Amino acid sequence: MNGAPVIDVHGLTKSFNGKVVVDHIDLSVKRGEIVGFLGPNGSGKTTTIRMICGLLKPDSGSGEVLGYDILTESDLIKLEVGYMTQRFSFYEDLTIRENLDFVARLYDLKPRRDYVDRTLQRLGLTNREDQLAGSLSGGWKQRLALAACVMHQPQLLLLDEPTAGVDPKARREFWDQIHELAAEGLTVLVSTHYMDEAERCHRIVYIAYGKVIARGTVPEVIAGSGLHTIVIRGGDASAIVRRLRDRDGIDQVAPFGNDLHVVGLDPDRLAGSDPAAIAGTPAGAEPDATSLEDVFIRLMSQSSDNFGNGAGAGG
Repeated sequence: MNGAPVIDVHGLTKSFNGKVVVDHIDLSVKRGEIVGFLGPNGSGKTTTIRMICGLLKPDSGSGEVLGYDILTESDLIKLEVGYMTQRFSFYEDLTIRENLDFVARLYDLKPRRDYVDRTLQRLGLTNREDQLAGSLSGGWKQRLALAACVMHQPQLLLLDEPTAGVDPKARREFWDQIHELAAEGLTVLVSTHYMDEAERCHRIVYIAYGKVIARGTVPEVIAGSGLHTIVIRGGDASAIVRRLRDRDGIDQVAPFGNDLHVVGLDPDRLAGSDPAAIAGTPAGAEPDATSLEDVFIRLMSQSSDNFGNGAGAGG
């Protein structure tokens, strides 16, 4: 992860219909790094990714991707980037092999058959190469999409919520493949809503309504939130929630299975609120580690929607 950043952009800004969707974003990603791009819907994640890969020109800002200027050399960036969109975008009436052969033609890869064969084998698709893409499950469609993105051996992989709607086993296999690719030097920027996926990234960047409001490793972001957590176990959870609601020092109360996570910024006030809430019940309370999801919820609650009605643009 040494050397010049693969992504190094500053002040990226983009507006649609007079609304600022991306607001002066700075982003730096090193070679071989997996960076998670988090944030609520409408925060500008997709718009930022499109500006990085040369599909969309920023209103203002500057920087380089793979050493190319994002304003004047976007065509060169496109050739060396793999971009996996939110929606499956391949021909469902073609087989897996036929879809990859089509992509190989677009990139003028030669010998084309060798590229397709290597990609089928690398992504574990050889046994299904004659299956129609439209008949694939979500996990296999995702694997085909990833295969098409890496077949031309890009230096940068941009993934826009790639595992939405995919089962946990397929998600884990997908992330194992991403880490294998990163170990070989591929750089990855991935947007996700899944906290377990964010925790598999080397670093995360949290964007809310066009602005970056947190960045760093997962432990750094959790520590930087200043949140403290107490877990309440046992008793009538719904009754305890009612007792805790609006108590001083409590920022959020969230059920996790049969437990309650009680989160606040002041550990003393937090500890003082819980005994009264569980008095006379069999419940017990003890400090616990603050989760990334706790932080995510707080960051969302602190952010104001730049579109007002929630109808944001650009993911």
